[in-house]
Amino acid sequence: MPPPDFLLIGGLAALLGAIVQGSVGLGVGLVATPIVTMLFPDLMPGAILVTALALPVATLAQEVRHAELRGLGWAFGGRLIGTPVGVWLVAAAPDRVLGVAIGVIVLAALAVTTWAREVPRNRRTLAVAGVISGTTGTASGIGGPPIALLYQRESGPRVRATLAVFFIAGALLSLATLAAAGRLPARQVTAGLELLPFVLAGFLAAGPLRRYLDAGRLRLALLIVVGASATVLIVRNLV
Repeated sequence: MPPPDFLLIGGLAALLGAIVQGSVGLGVGLVATPIVTMLFPDLMPGAILVTALALPVATLAQEVRHAELRGLGWAFGGRLIGTPVGVWLVAAAPDRVLGVAIGVIVLAALAVTTWAREVPRNRRTLAVAGVISGTTGTASGIGGPPIALLYQRESGPRVRATLAVFFIAGALLSLATLAAAGRLPARQVTAGLELLPFVLAGFLAAGPLRRYLDAGRLRLALLIVVGASATVLIVRNLV
């Protein structure tokens, strides 16, 4: 069983992350991963991957008609390639080196997509983003930024619904791959299930913020969330 204080600390982190993701489209992994990894490293990445399944389902229940499925096939293909790489990194790479590397990759992608007039969303870019997402998502629980950056100029419902579809399939794939490799202890799954009430509460609390950001403010919020997550990941591992 997870330690007693996990429900309090991890639950608060999952609640805050769910509020962010419920409004922006990603956030549970970005907010909760650094906290859980730092205080409960033996529960990662399985605990966050389990919680990452619940919120996208709630999102699709409201906004499924806005999901763009046509381009996600290429992203899923990339995720299939990147997921085994993430499992290998979990086993082979030192935690600090892995965290810094993932943070640097995310910041680099953020810089390119922020300053470019428009990053093309095509088969090549979707596949590359899928590979990076599969690697970082399986290794650290943070797999949303590469895909989110490609959809940053879309409407709020389109961003959230499309990311929700990708997150559900990606989390299932990562969990299955970790389990097959013997890297998914039962206590990680149990810990993730314990966080689900906090995740659902955060989604419900995000309603007013979601409406506020949909009034032309989503892209800035998304870029801030992605940049903050990468910075926290780098600083945490350097310190």
